[in-house]
Amino acid sequence: MEKIPFNENELEIVGYEKNRFFGDVPVYNFPMTPKEAYRALIYDKKPVWMPIGSETKGFTPSVIPDNIARGFVFEQNPYPREEYGGKDMFGIEWVFVEQVGGSMVKPGSPTLEDVNDWEDVLQFPDIDSWDWAGSYEANKEFFNTDKFITCTLLNGAWFERLISFMDFEGAAMALLDEDQEEALHKLLVKTTDLNIAIIDKLFEYFPIDGICIHDDWGSQMAPFFSEDAAREFFLPEMKRLVKHVHDKGYPIELHSCGHNESRIDIFVEAGFDAWSPMPMNDTADLYEKVGDKMAIGLTSVTIDLDPETATDEEIIAAAKDYVDRFTQPGKVALPGRQPIMNNKLFKETVYEESRKRYLEW
Repeated sequence: MEKIPFNENELEIVGYEKNRFFGDVPVYNFPMTPKEAYRALIYDKKPVWMPIGSETKGFTPSVIPDNIARGFVFEQNPYPREEYGGKDMFGIEWVFVEQVGGSMVKPGSPTLEDVNDWEDVLQFPDIDSWDWAGSYEANKEFFNTDKFITCTLLNGAWFERLISFMDFEGAAMALLDEDQEEALHKLLVKTTDLNIAIIDKLFEYFPIDGICIHDDWGSQMAPFFSEDAAREFFLPEMKRLVKHVHDKGYPIELHSCGHNESRIDIFVEAGFDAWSPMPMNDTADLYEKVGDKMAIGLTSVTIDLDPETATDEEIIAAAKDYVDRFTQPGKVALPGRQPIMNNKLFKETVYEESRKRYLEW
């Protein structure tokens, strides 16, 4: 990619738009589309500027039943919240909890109690029967954007999906029970195949730019299962799915909640292009360790500065320090969600300083 020298007119604000994580964000006179810049960072590892919250757009269409069941539909038209919950693509019942804005499987009666029974018990969805063409028609305007559009697959294909089948206790025990081991391997191959098929449909019908897949692996304190279990059961299928997406020329991010920094080598080996960990992980340390291999979201990086009381000089100094720390040659980072990220001066300083820094790479 040809390097474009920084010009001060890039800081001209050409509009504003809403972002569900960063609030109202300014749109600047960027030297290229945010889509091009974000792909250069996350996939090519050749960033043009540090993201400032206006580069991406999430897509989770209602044509995939899981998005309704989980209460997480983001498409052209707002989905009625009163219709959230219900059955996912496997016919498993979810309950939407308005107070927390999310869903959980209806407790007390797991669909699958022994993985050895999965072929008789689980009903895999017929994704060809979903109205993909109708969803595209309803969402044409959604894609009228120069942003990088990521489609997120909720529930994923691995441990998080297993929890939905068996509840947490059953899923955890399945990783330990030698009598379920062979069947579990076969089930995970099947669920990965399903997600690959859904990804192919998404790329066929929608002009999306990348995939994000869920698989929560930990609590606030530690991972749910051992590294050996992760490598035996999940890593081979992660590699296969990531390779499929890469072979099509697209990047893929991982969403994995929990204190999972000790599993970073697995995420890297799987080939994921990015992970934005929850704040209980030491994301500055992860950036140092693997920032040359995958983009790390700086979710636990704190900037001890109140933008309401700080002087302009203090804000500029903090922004420059932030850029100095997280634009090391060859290492890429995604922004955290600290309140100061919404400060206009901080944002513009990060943009300008990172633009200049990346020109030196």
